[in-house]
Amino acid sequence: MTDADILGPWRDHLTHARRRSPHTVRAYVATARRLLTALGEDAPHDWAGLAALDVAALRTQLAGRRAAGIGQVSAARELSALKAFLGFARSQAGLTGAAPKLRGPRVKKGLPRPVTPDEAVHLAQTVADDAAEPWLAARDMAVLMLLYGAGLRIGEAMALTPAILPLGDSVVITGKGGRQRLVAILPVVRQAIEDYAALVPWPLARDQPLFRGAKGGPLAAGLIRRAMARARIALGLPASATPHALRHSFATHLLGAGADLRSLQELLGHASLSSTQIYTQVDAARLLDVYRGAHPRA
Repeated sequence: MTDADILGPWRDHLTHARRRSPHTVRAYVATARRLLTALGEDAPHDWAGLAALDVAALRTQLAGRRAAGIGQVSAARELSALKAFLGFARSQAGLTGAAPKLRGPRVKKGLPRPVTPDEAVHLAQTVADDAAEPWLAARDMAVLMLLYGAGLRIGEAMALTPAILPLGDSVVITGKGGRQRLVAILPVVRQAIEDYAALVPWPLARDQPLFRGAKGGPLAAGLIRRAMARARIALGLPASATPHALRHSFATHLLGAGADLRSLQELLGHASLSSTQIYTQVDAARLLDVYRGAHPRA
């Protein structure tokens, strides 16, 4: 078997059987490729050989990556991808049982760092004001309102199609792992999307991306991230003021306003309640200061 014979099925498994995001698929396939490259001539050329790799092989690979300068979080993710790959190899070889066990680096789980309501509004307005054309300003505002007012991940916003139009009070979002959830659409969010749809100069076919780049192609998430970076510098905000921080703000506000964790889990599309529980650790004083009163966009 060649590397392509190994990596191809691994990619297909992640994409179709596990329904991982494109970003995760790229990362996990790259991890498997690095392992095969590092093994060199000693790399197994069948699934049984890969399944036979032991803890020592994992430890050696991880040590090489740490020597290359990756941090604790990246090392933990690398180990997770390696274990998943070897687990897949075992299944392909017809073996049962888990991949070799190796404890990963301890990673301190950081707290979400939301922005305040005023900061969120100013960020969105600054990004829109910096756009070259009115329709681009409307587009950027619509995307950021989806993150802040509906709690979407930026990838989820990029995946929307014009099939959601005309908007009602809610929309079905497909998130990580192909999990679907119902997301409420506030009037201000709906208006932002309708303003963009009325101005975009490209035809909005139902099976095409809703949000378009300046030349009509799919809007890249990186463009929104870079626009946010310019806006936060202009406003003197910290580097934590990213598009994802708007989703944190959405979650933190709802929790502070009395939403229960299970409901918040559903709204955010978290597979595990533990992912949602981190919001309960946000400093209570900051929560009260930032989110006193009603959501300014509700």
